[in-house]
Amino acid sequence: MRAVVQRSESASVVVDEVTIGSIESGLVILLGIEHEDTQDDANWLIRKIQNMRIFNDANGVMNESIKDQKREFLVISQFTLHASTKKGNRPSYTRSAAPDIAEKLYNYFVDELRNQTGLVVETGKFGAMMDVSLTNKGPVTILLDSKNPE
Repeated sequence: MRAVVQRSESASVVVDEVTIGSIESGLVILLGIEHEDTQDDANWLIRKIQNMRIFNDANGVMNESIKDQKREFLVISQFTLHASTKKGNRPSYTRSAAPDIAEKLYNYFVDELRNQTGLVVETGKFGAMMDVSLTNKGPVTILLDSKNPE
């Protein structure tokens, strides 16, 4: 399971010209699920994300987590995070989980993120064409991969 985590001053997601999710300040998580992912991968990512100290403290040092500052999440499913560009110019998405499997893990991730943090978790619409807007604060962007925990 892969996640691109961006610290955001504001963010929103629009489907069919309707805003379906928005946050004031917090983290935008683009979440990619591959066919080998399990709930253990989701749990690892959730623990990592909720405890990352990437928000500034009173001294302007990145020393606080999203839980410390009680901010919000916007989680967007993004199968293209598992694109392979080894051959040719057209990315292959064969590593991405089938939609029915991916949607279950995506929903599990969102539900567990809510349960474990007690924070607001907004979402996009799984499988939909979405327009995502955000103001990346910092900018701070972190890449996480449950299969390669660095």
